[in-house]
Amino acid sequence: MSEKLKIKIVTPSRVMYDGEAGMVIMRSTSGDVGILPGHQPMVTVLDYGVLKLLDEGKELRRAAVLGGYAEVNAEGVTILTDVAEWSDEIDKVRAQHAKEVAERRLASRDEGIDIARAELALKRALIRLNIGDL
Repeated sequence: MSEKLKIKIVTPSRVMYDGEAGMVIMRSTSGDVGILPGHQPMVTVLDYGVLKLLDEGKELRRAAVLGGYAEVNAEGVTILTDVAEWSDEIDKVRAQHAKEVAERRLASRDEGIDIARAELALKRALIRLNIGDL
């Protein structure tokens, strides 16, 4: 049996995951990071992206993670995020609606539109919509 990482994913509303996996892949602000057992200790800022838990080359779970922090140490990986959703928890209809609203706002370029906020809303919606398609 291969070595495992202890992984804990925590949001303000729940402990989303508290278990083991052979590898975790997550999106940091400097790009995708893959963590295996024995990885050098580090702390990184997470970007909006997909988090994958793998074991023996097979994907166990996939989640949309919308920012946060990850700490890697000798005990494992701890992820703290405001928003994380497993792929089977995502409401695709709602995400599609959010995408369309954000696209309309960006296309309108009205003076009252907060462009940065609309761009982030679009990014969140696209991650949620595409999580099952990777």
